[in-house]
Amino acid sequence: MSVAAPVPGELGLVAASANPDKVVEIREILSSIGGVRLLGRPAGVPDVPETGETLEDNARLKARAIMTATGMAAIADDTGLHVEALGGAPGVWSARYAGEDATYADNVEKLLRELAALPDRGGLRRARFRTVALVCFPDGTELWREGAVEGRIADMARGAGGFGYDSVFVPDEGGGRTFAEMGAEEKHAVSHRGRALRAVADLLALRQP
Repeated sequence: MSVAAPVPGELGLVAASANPDKVVEIREILSSIGGVRLLGRPAGVPDVPETGETLEDNARLKARAIMTATGMAAIADDTGLHVEALGGAPGVWSARYAGEDATYADNVEKLLRELAALPDRGGLRRARFRTVALVCFPDGTELWREGAVEGRIADMARGAGGFGYDSVFVPDEGGGRTFAEMGAEEKHAVSHRGRALRAVADLLALRQP
């Protein structure tokens, strides 16, 4: 889905993600900052394989591919959920935890099943969400920042909002609610993605003449 070109004084960034839910969040967060306009990913550009070993690697792969395809600055992010009781899994494999074609529900079900199978059911179920947001420019330069939020994994899915693991992630700053039980603005204020994108926006502001 494309959007209007940036007006004078705005920096246009092409969305590298092919995940519409993620693009909506990125657009909401950036629109609240100002000075940046998210442009739609061209429909004819194929998906970019996420073959990197780290979140930064994958964000860079996606941003560079879309920048090369469009000739414009592109923004990408990659996000991982790191659960202590599972040795940091699913981590970089979060989107494909239950398989390459896994749905959000498939991934959540596998996560809860694996925690429930542990002798202590995962103990405190401490977890961290991490996002790396990266902008790649046609001149070869790039900017990136990481955002993280601490929390725990709920015993069962709760809430109708959000996507991915939002229904089972309870941020420490959420009053006991999952991300899926929070409003969008409230979630963005404390989320890993919100923190990463705001940090990148600060760098972009320094870059502007």
